Amino acid sequence: MLTAELPPIPPPMKINGKSHFKASLRGFAPEDWYAFPSCQRDPRCLHSYPWPDRTDDYAKNLVRVFINQQKEVPRRMFQLAVALKEIGVLIGNCGIRRMEQNDGEAEIGYELAPDSWRQGFATEAANAIAKFGFRELRLHRISSWCIADNKASATVLERVGLSLEGRLRQDEFFEGRW
Repeated sequence: MLTAELPPIPPPMKINGKSHFKASLRGFAPEDWYAFPSCQRDPRCLHSYPWPDRTDDYAKNLVRVFINQQKEVPRRMFQLAVALKEIGVLIGNCGIRRMEQNDGEAEIGYELAPDSWRQGFATEAANAIAKFGFRELRLHRISSWCIADNKASATVLERVGLSLEGRLRQDEFFEGRW
């Protein structure tokens, strides 16, 4: 069983003995609420979400939820802050959540501020959280989903090793269309 403390995150990938990991994953802290909504307020992101905006109160509450998850025993949800390794600036979040009906399965997800897109951060974070799931949580299967129009996110999932198993057609009404 898991303890209330965050189990170790797998070490960064190394190429020729050197770490090329540019971001770090860590537990959320109360002050992270301030940077957290940057992705969720940016028009470049909003096409992927069903809400028009996120308030400061919503961000504070969500970060509080993530902090409380860190104290759960056994821990089933790991929503972690993604920060720039060298300066510690929060650029997004990445998580893994065990399925309620099956401890051997989990789903991963991530979101980054648009200024951090196309720099490898999402792939690094998703790769680290997937390795954590298989190595530390001893998962049998990890899955994820993204909106079909979000080609960059689909590419991240492929780079992490997930393969397309199907498309959920007209599964959700979103932004005026199925």
